[in-house]
Amino acid sequence: MRTALVTGAASGIGRAIAMQLASSGYRVLAVDQHVIIEAELTQQDNVDTATVDLSDFEACQALVKNFGAGIDVLINNAGFQYVCSIEDFPLEIWQKMQDVMVTAPFVLTQAVWPTMKAKGWGRIINVASVHGLVASLYKSSYITAKHGLIGLTKTTALEGGEHGITVNAICPGYVRTPLVEKQIAVQARLLNIPEEQVISDVMLKNAAIKRLLTPDEVAAMVLYLCTEAAGCVTGSSWTIDQGWTAQ
Repeated sequence: MRTALVTGAASGIGRAIAMQLASSGYRVLAVDQHVIIEAELTQQDNVDTATVDLSDFEACQALVKNFGAGIDVLINNAGFQYVCSIEDFPLEIWQKMQDVMVTAPFVLTQAVWPTMKAKGWGRIINVASVHGLVASLYKSSYITAKHGLIGLTKTTALEGGEHGITVNAICPGYVRTPLVEKQIAVQARLLNIPEEQVISDVMLKNAAIKRLLTPDEVAAMVLYLCTEAAGCVTGSSWTIDQGWTAQ
């Protein structure tokens, strides 16, 4: 049985990824900064949960070390959003976002690397964002972090190739998750427009397909990248962005 570590697994995309991996026969370590109470996850025999602050890098290292089976698949998914103009952006929140979304994936990648290298097989998938490829207003720290995550993806893909380790990024557009739901009210206030207009005129403005993604659609792409069929897919940034970046 292959093992997978999924960060940000309490809800949204991370929950969907953990669920699909568990249903596909993986032993899953579901990690979040909040206690995971999701019954569909916690009641499965092949799912373990852990509560970890990913900005605590020693805790990240211990997480991998203490999971005795070793990690075959690492999904760096955890993240959060803070919408604010650059002139007012709090430095402590900027730093926290970089820690959670760039440095923690690096630390976890470094921690799982020796086992993957020894086995000659590994899959590392970084859940970035379409904002790892393009920018939007009022999201300076998030966009910087996601661009950095794609850079980490490319570099580790080059280093992992000869050892059977593939590393890819997934770049979704807006997904209907608690993270996105919280953004709607903030964007409405900043832009002085109704909340329903945020979805149509901001989130889906550049999309060819005028609907939000579902977490399960992103999880399905993760599942493919974990297969043997994707054994030569590495260093790529996979867009699932409703056609946003096609323009």
